[in-house]
Amino acid sequence: MRGLYSSKTKIRHQIFTEIARMAYEGADVSELDSLPYKIVPGEVATYRNNIFLERAVVGERLRVALGMSLRSVTEHAPISKGVEDSVIEEKYYEPPLINIIKFACNACPEKRVIVTEGCMGCLEHPCREVCPKGAISMVDGKSVIDQDKCIKCGRCIDACPYDAIIKQERPCSKACGMNAIHSDEMGRAEIDQEKCVSCGMCLVSCPFSAIVDKGQIYQTIMALKSETPVYAILAPAIAGQFGPQLTPDKLRPAFQALGFTDIREVAVGADLCTIEEAMDFMEEVPEKRPFMGTSCCPSWSVMAKKLYPEYAECISMALTPMVLTARLIKEKHPECKIVFVGPCASKKLEASRRHVRSYVDFVLTFEEVSGMFEAKGVDFASLPAGEPLGQASADGRGFAAGGGVAAAVVKAIKRMDPDREVKVQSAAGLAECKKMMALAKAGKYDGYLLEGMACPGGCIAGAGTIQPIAKSEVSLKKMMGEAAFEESSDTKYKHRIKRLENL
Repeated sequence: MRGLYSSKTKIRHQIFTEIARMAYEGADVSELDSLPYKIVPGEVATYRNNIFLERAVVGERLRVALGMSLRSVTEHAPISKGVEDSVIEEKYYEPPLINIIKFACNACPEKRVIVTEGCMGCLEHPCREVCPKGAISMVDGKSVIDQDKCIKCGRCIDACPYDAIIKQERPCSKACGMNAIHSDEMGRAEIDQEKCVSCGMCLVSCPFSAIVDKGQIYQTIMALKSETPVYAILAPAIAGQFGPQLTPDKLRPAFQALGFTDIREVAVGADLCTIEEAMDFMEEVPEKRPFMGTSCCPSWSVMAKKLYPEYAECISMALTPMVLTARLIKEKHPECKIVFVGPCASKKLEASRRHVRSYVDFVLTFEEVSGMFEAKGVDFASLPAGEPLGQASADGRGFAAGGGVAAAVVKAIKRMDPDREVKVQSAAGLAECKKMMALAKAGKYDGYLLEGMACPGGCIAGAGTIQPIAKSEVSLKKMMGEAAFEESSDTKYKHRIKRLENL
């Protein structure tokens, strides 16, 4: 859960911090084998039923934080096995990006309806009366559900006057809008990688911290320590993520303290993406395409193309804000490295694509960067104010929230054609996105602009965010209000879009 500092959050932060510290200090990577003893000290288990299991889980998490794959539990191997192949600058993600540490999984039930101790054994027993399969009987004055007969319809849940009947569902599976998680032969969660779109919602939903995604912290720091200029491009969802002391005017000195040459706003690329998608919509809907879906969320676009391949061309081909921002920088500084810093697990997947690699070299989440700040000992309070961010519009920054992309595109269309009516439908969360696409396939959204966001609430609810989603909404609105101008169409970079010359 975002914004809840729990034992799960603490361990993840410690792992990112130790990997970053090892990179900054130039420690021998063989020290990786001793880190579980530093992160989980002593003899008595704190989080699980024994300390050896705790350290084993931490060991696997350290590996994936370095970009390595999980080890086989059936073979003996040190944590550092294969680390030499990962601690290099040009390390790309190897599939799968998101995976499950099987011995950390609790083997939660996939789905079941159970009677709790709250059952009062009432005279009416409406739960039994409404059950269509006769799965409920009274035993010793209490309701009991026969799991072999139960079809999980939920009628008994609604009927119980004491709310004593509940439906339990595996948290990771419930969060997965692609239905990509099932049970293996031992009842543990397993990801169908053919269905997975790397949104990371399972990762943040697993209470046992059994689901992990690969990282590039070490590789990024190696680049920072080199002679190559390294730029951080910051997603607009960064608003408020690192606490009240890291104000927008301190973002530049904060990232420079980590070793970055400078920073840029990804909202600059969002402004260009807005104009590109507005032009695509005006030129092609409904004459060439029945509808058009936005392009900025990679998990949404991959989902739409996987499940509805016949409508793949209906998803905008505009480059994402991340790529557009990186391209602007590399046009001026072709020798530099670009690090996208954002809320998103699937941006790691996007950056691994061959046509994106030449622009974006590394992807880090806010959670991973937080570990870098601690490892480097950056004190936000003592940082001087730097040059403020002011090259992006309020609408470009608004891409971080659900509905923000479509709102920006509609404004851009209205600037080009004030009389054009634009119908919009937005969906946040992959389950809702699937419903939206099903209705689009049925012709319900012909002529529409469809905005899809994999994370409920938009990017501010991404898997790599730190603060509570409601708080992020407030921080983002404040940051939008501080923008130098409101609409994407007023960006000073619009001359980079050659098609505008023909309009």
